[in-house]
Amino acid sequence: MKITILGAGSFGTAFAAHLALFGHEVKMWTRNCERAEHINKFHRNNSCFSETELPHAVSAASDIAEALAFSQHVVMAIPTQSQREVCGKIAPLAEEGVHMLNLAKGIEISTGSLLHQLHKELCPQLVYSALSGPSHAEELLLDMPTTVVVASKEESEARMWQKTVSAGSFRIYAGTDVIGLEVGGATKNIYAVAAGISKALKLGDNALAALACRGLAEIMRFGAKLGANPLTLSGLAGAGDLMVTCYSIHSRNFRLGLGIGSGKTLKEASEELGQVAEGAYTVRAVVENAQKFDVEMPLAEAVYRVLYKNESPTKLIKELFARPLKAEMRF
Repeated sequence: MKITILGAGSFGTAFAAHLALFGHEVKMWTRNCERAEHINKFHRNNSCFSETELPHAVSAASDIAEALAFSQHVVMAIPTQSQREVCGKIAPLAEEGVHMLNLAKGIEISTGSLLHQLHKELCPQLVYSALSGPSHAEELLLDMPTTVVVASKEESEARMWQKTVSAGSFRIYAGTDVIGLEVGGATKNIYAVAAGISKALKLGDNALAALACRGLAEIMRFGAKLGANPLTLSGLAGAGDLMVTCYSIHSRNFRLGLGIGSGKTLKEASEELGQVAEGAYTVRAVVENAQKFDVEMPLAEAVYRVLYKNESPTKLIKELFARPLKAEMRF
């Protein structure tokens, strides 16, 4: 099958290599003309994984119209906050019935929208699916065992992507809970930032495990308000993605938290990271929506206060432990 990938960052590149390795022909779109030329000439992405030779079935284009004309199957590997702009470019070019698979994880800050809502607004002619789960690009590139979920309102669409992408050590489960999948993929980044702060402060393994577990409780409460199935959030797209993001140095959000916990400002930690850490954006939209829907999310609020109010993590930890005692299971 021919497949277009919009975006040439780390996950888009790893995904392209995976697809090509197992028989698909892939064209990546990048805004950067020099990067596209470099990929076509040297079969390497000079912006990430530059030491890895890409399969010859991977090519690149800097013209989005050329990329979209290549295939009826399109993979979106663009950071969340840039998707509205890119969807604006897609809308007049994409035909009715084009299959779209979104790899991004996040919530649009300006509107508070999940990504399926954004795509429905701007590109309603596309048949939308989303993929999420514990999947670091560095490991996908090496064909290390990875298991994720693809969801679409149309079960047949999810099954199509499941069969198309599953190969080698990359196994995909299919489902129809797009809301749950996108809530899990977006919100877990917040708690990865908190996990990085916890690690930098040397709070210990007990604290890290509790943080992930109570973070999952917040995610489930938030997801329930938006219409997610709690079982989705207890699976790969929720608990699974949360664990890998909170415990791995591959995680951008975890590394951002390490910088913050070491005393850097958000600006300093972001510049040092040199990549997009979606949790720093998502926390703003999540906290705003949590207040609107009256959802209790003290950990998310604490991360927001550290990042945007310059409050001390140590002070907020004391506040969290001083909260009134409550039952564990509350929805």
